[in-house]
Amino acid sequence: MGHKHTRSEILDGALALAIDDGLSQLTFGRVAKRLDISDRIVVYYFPTKDDLISEVILAMGNQLQEALVPAFTETAADHVELVRTAWPLLARPEVDPTFALFFEANGLATAGREPYTSLVPTLVTLWVDWVMTLVEGSEEHRRTEAEATIALLDGLLLLRLLIGADAADRAAKRLGFAEPG
Repeated sequence: MGHKHTRSEILDGALALAIDDGLSQLTFGRVAKRLDISDRIVVYYFPTKDDLISEVILAMGNQLQEALVPAFTETAADHVELVRTAWPLLARPEVDPTFALFFEANGLATAGREPYTSLVPTLVTLWVDWVMTLVEGSEEHRRTEAEATIALLDGLLLLRLLIGADAADRAAKRLGFAEPG
């Protein structure tokens, strides 16, 4: 009897496919072909395409959060400290494909496409809630600083992906988030 693929293996394959080829190319058939399995196995674990997309988006969100965990070993006073700590970990070529996928999902959400309009705002809200735990102060202060952190990092990362690492690095330096060099 052949290898039985787990849900986790299929999800990993689907995430890799989405990172390599984009969300528009995420289909049961393409995931199955990538893993050399029947598309029926993919459908068994992910009955609808929205189910597959939802799980891929959540897995992508977990990857992005895991990339940030090493930056946040202590609480910070504000968004400036958080961005200064996080930027060097995020401004790396190996993280770019995951952020490209995230920004693709953002574009689809802002265009009103489901399931992205439901998923992406929820994902960003979860990140804000997580970043709040990394900031000192009142709840209102922590929320505001978390939102500012996400806004600045997303802006710098989008700049990095659209016009290049040098432009993002210059902006990060100008904003005080990287050492002048």
